[in-house]
Amino acid sequence: MTEKDLSLYFPTLEPELISEIFSVAEVKTLAEGELLMRTGQNIRATMLVIDGLIKIYREDDQGNEVFMYYLDGGQACAISLVCALGQETSGLMAKADKPSTVLSIPVQYTNEWMGKYKSWAQFAVNSYRQRFDELLQTIDHIAFRNMDERLVFYLKRHQEKLGTNFIAIPFTEMAQELNSSREVISRLMKKLSEKGIVKLHGSKVEIINLDVALS
Repeated sequence: MTEKDLSLYFPTLEPELISEIFSVAEVKTLAEGELLMRTGQNIRATMLVIDGLIKIYREDDQGNEVFMYYLDGGQACAISLVCALGQETSGLMAKADKPSTVLSIPVQYTNEWMGKYKSWAQFAVNSYRQRFDELLQTIDHIAFRNMDERLVFYLKRHQEKLGTNFIAIPFTEMAQELNSSREVISRLMKKLSEKGIVKLHGSKVEIINLDVALS
């Protein structure tokens, strides 16, 4: 990867900042399913996603997961920004949902750049806002929506982020991320299939028209 490549992923950052990022960042390649961040981990670096897809989720003491949001190319892990700046531990988990490449930037540089580069400060603020909006959307669905509505919302987000109508996520994993049971998810999927909203192909779900369910 070159500085020119980096500037294409993060076009709002000044050339001087791109040069600094290129010189101090460590490139990390993650395999599918590899953890990037654990709950309780001390965060000493800020992560920028170059390509791939990073899933952010919450895990309780029993290992149950609740899906929060995705990060893809050109986005920053806002949790790592916040925790690194405050020298705090992470309250969320992050893992690669498919092979991914991220840049790890030591915290001392991200702190320095907040005052040195206007574009970095704006980039950080925009990252906080976008992730906060996504978290609010997730919380709204958990708190105020029925499970069938939450499932449709979940499928819609995966369709948009994965760029495909075929979702190859086991019902057991969906249930974990929605804090439900496999039986409930299976029953709701059958209902969606009967309405022509999805088609079930063994372990894969083909999305036909989620807008019908969302209207």
